[in-house]
Parts: sequence; structure tokens; C-alpha cells
Amino acid sequence: MTGGGCHCGAVRYRIEGEPRHASVCHCEDCRRCAGAAGVAWMAVGNEEFAIVEGEPALYRSSPDAERYFCGTCGTGLYYVNEKMLPGLVDVQIVTLDDPENYAPQIHVQTADELPWEASLPELPRFERYPG
Repeated sequence: MTGGGCHCGAVRYRIEGEPRHASVCHCEDCRRCAGAAGVAWMAVGNEEFAIVEGEPALYRSSPDAERYFCGTCGTGLYYVNEKMLPGLVDVQIVTLDDPENYAPQIHVQTADELPWEASLPELPRFERYPG
């Protein structure tokens, strides 16, 4: 079992059970909704996921896609698309209380990947913002 929630703490969720899969998605919808180059997702069964505090807001990014987020702080939380992922809830891994325990195994929708993403590992790295 694990849990998670938004940045401000207004929405909290609980997950019972193990993930079906975990991936980083590079599709344009995920990029634009998250404001990030890629979004790490962990799929769990509908019956294994529950909101335990607050009421997430809903945004439909396409006719079948339901993206849930905190209406207060804007944190993206989870995604439901019964046509594409029947019976599953895709949770944004970084909103888990213990995201380090759920590493993605694959990249998906790489046809939409930004051209500069391939060179990211070559960039200089700093433990904190450089002065």
C-alpha cells in the first residue's frame, strides 16, 4: 500500500496493491497538461485506487481522457481513459509519498518526444541550483 497527494495537501489518495506497469509518457497532451517534457505514470486497478481526502478537479483533454488535478494548487494527480486503459487509473508517480520506489520501466509515445530530450543526459548536473 502507498499513498500520495497534491502539493498543498488538499487532495490525498491511497493505493492498495502493486502497479500493473510504470512508464514515462512523452505525448503532447501529457507535456502540455503537466508543463514538462515527460510525465512518469504508474497504472493501478480501479479497485485499488481511492481518494481519501478532498475532491480533485477534472479536465477532459480529449473525449476519452479524464485528467484529475488539485483545484487549489494545480498539481496533476491521475488519469483515467477507459478506452485506452480499461479498468486502470494512471497515477503521476511523482505525487506518491514514496516515488523513489516506483521507477518507470519504459518510455511511451516517443513519436511526440521533443528533439532535445535525447541530449539531456549530456548536460552538466548540479546537486542544487548553481550560484
